[in-house]
Amino acid sequence: MRVKILRQQSPVSKPYWQTFSHDGSPEKSVAALLDELNYTDDVVDIDGNPAGRISWECSCLQGMCGGCAMVICGRPALACETFLRDLPKDEITLEPLRKFPTVSDLVVDRSVIQENLKIANAWIEEYQPTDAKEHTHQYTAARCLKCGLCLEICPNYDRGQRFYGAEFVNDAYLVVSRSANHKKEIREVYKKHFAAGCSKSLACEEICPMKIPTLASMAKLNRGKKF
Repeated sequence: MRVKILRQQSPVSKPYWQTFSHDGSPEKSVAALLDELNYTDDVVDIDGNPAGRISWECSCLQGMCGGCAMVICGRPALACETFLRDLPKDEITLEPLRKFPTVSDLVVDRSVIQENLKIANAWIEEYQPTDAKEHTHQYTAARCLKCGLCLEICPNYDRGQRFYGAEFVNDAYLVVSRSANHKKEIREVYKKHFAAGCSKSLACEEICPMKIPTLASMAKLNRGKKF
């Protein structure tokens, strides 16, 4: 199997493709593949040329941290939950998420996610107990990994300049439904930086590794329900 990786040495360097060879089991995950490529003392590409170790992120390797998000064969996914058996047998491609600045190889800077949440003051200052009927959705919405897959696939996301994306919607819902403070402010940011730009393609729900029903969060915020 040929493994083509879009590499970039630094945020300001030019990206380039480098191809590696893999002859291992198809039952491995993409994360395991990257580990194997980096494991040898001397990393070489498919032509035997010396290559630097491949930069990528991971923490849990169990689909719970979102660190290993990348574009695999043209589709945003978590490397730890994507297996070689489900990919083309002859060649696979690995790229960093395109809608975030590249730090190195497959590592990107996703700090814009947290920065936009800070701009919106999306945090719970004083907890306010809510109707038990909301608990199930609150729990589900809180499972967001901040992995960025929903933003990568969203046709409206503009690197967080005007449109904040699906992950913001779920956090906005959580704050509005559980906090006694700044609900009005959160709703205003939601209207300006999400509702005004969402085309409701719902690609975010399809790609989400946690299967969060973002449309439900949107519906609750849109109808102005007082939690």
